[in-house]
Amino acid sequence: MSPKGDTETFSKLDEDLISPKTKHESPRWGQNHAGARELADLYSTPKRIQEYICVIAGGYLMAYVGAMLVMNFKIENWMTPLVAGFFGIIVADFFSGLVHWAADSYGSVTLPVIGKAFIRPFREHHIDPTAITRHDFIETNGDNFMIAVILLAPNALQFYLGSESSIQKTYSLQSFFFLLAIFVTMTNQIHKWSHTYFGLPRWVTLLQDCHIILPRKHHRVHHVAPHETYFCITTGWLNYPMEKYAFWTRLEAWIEHFTGYKPRVDDLKWAKKQ
Repeated sequence: MSPKGDTETFSKLDEDLISPKTKHESPRWGQNHAGARELADLYSTPKRIQEYICVIAGGYLMAYVGAMLVMNFKIENWMTPLVAGFFGIIVADFFSGLVHWAADSYGSVTLPVIGKAFIRPFREHHIDPTAITRHDFIETNGDNFMIAVILLAPNALQFYLGSESSIQKTYSLQSFFFLLAIFVTMTNQIHKWSHTYFGLPRWVTLLQDCHIILPRKHHRVHHVAPHETYFCITTGWLNYPMEKYAFWTRLEAWIEHFTGYKPRVDDLKWAKKQ
């Protein structure tokens, strides 16, 4: 089958998953969807500047903290990076799900500050899921670098001001936050790869096939309307157990019981735009 044929096959499958055919007409999707065009137009110059600043600051902090960890590494603590890495990737996967669930399910694009800046991309993604594959490195990863800045700024300050003994006492914690920041920073790039079917490096598809990072078929489960499950997008390891114990469903029921807010109301509103 030609690449064009493959693309059409995947696009058709995506459409069936995102807007399953029922007795009622399902909302259309894709970059020509009215809501998708409107949301794409809300991506602004100030937002772009914020993303650039976060990528530069986050990249600098990762390089600095990483170098300090290497310089202060002691061979007798060789297990520390391994343990820190394991817990870092688990926590990153959980928080990717928590943020993803919250932004998908609640809030509105019209909210001051955070609406257009942070909720808008989640609304766009459900009605134009391949838009992320057309985003460059800055737009894809800028917000995740912002989280890395928050995580690593205290670490950098500790290395800059702390004594050698104080650094050694907190070395395990520093390693954890550094690796957590790395995995958080990579999360949306991994998410982008899960929507990319051609041209990926072999090492990326190998990691996907081994389910070390989010696999493409695994992430398809989330894109079945109404997008109410499989929110974790770093590795996706936590999706099955959280689904098995109805973690998100129970949390949504608790929120609705105490606040009256129903999940994904704004998300559906954008999906229905014509």
